[in-house]
Amino acid sequence: MENLLALKTRNVAANIRKIREYRDYTQDYLAAKLKISQNAYSKIELGYSKLTVERLFQVAEILEVEVLNLINVNSVDIVKLISEEKQP
Repeated sequence: MENLLALKTRNVAANIRKIREYRDYTQDYLAAKLKISQNAYSKIELGYSKLTVERLFQVAEILEVEVLNLINVNSVDIVKLISEEKQP
């Protein structure tokens, strides 16, 4: 059970990083938007910090994605999903 939770946590962190990079946002930019240090933000992407539900919603809003996309989609498919959302 703990291994599955750790895997899911790493997957969410990887999704956040992939979307941030796709949007050409820096860690400094997201950290500023979240009102935290760049080091604290880096720990989120590395999966070292536990995300609260509130923080997860804040990150999703800044990245302009649905929270469910951060949780359910694997990091390989996330950029494809986001790029398809932009198309008419």
